Amino acid sequence: MKKLLRFCVKLFFWSIIFSVGLVVLFKFVSVFVTPLMVIRYFENPSEKKLWKHNWISIEKMPKNIQIAVICSEDQKFTKHSGFDIEAIEKAYEQNKKGKRLKGASTISQQTAKNVFLWPSRSWFRKGLETYFTFFN
Repeated sequence: MKKLLRFCVKLFFWSIIFSVGLVVLFKFVSVFVTPLMVIRYFENPSEKKLWKHNWISIEKMPKNIQIAVICSEDQKFTKHSGFDIEAIEKAYEQNKKGKRLKGASTISQQTAKNVFLWPSRSWFRKGLETYFTFFN
């Protein structure tokens, strides 16, 4: 039992170190592959091409494109630090009513999901998304 507990603690510790290391690395180096890219690659077997992408820094992106993305995805992007609490509360209230599920992910949360995680909906994935957004 002690060995199992020790193993779990070490696994948890190294998972934290590895994930924080990836976040720090991707602050300086372009993301070369994401879980989402791999999933999409295998979802479409007829197109077995290597993916190509041409990352550009936000400074090189035209201002109008930056504004368009922020307007369409996260109007409060410049005012929050990764989480739009008001939008989360609104989504929670609407989702309690049982209508069509409404999301409240910010650009930061979507980036965390797309770079580090997978695209399904679950509380576990949402927790990991929160973790990566916090460290981002």
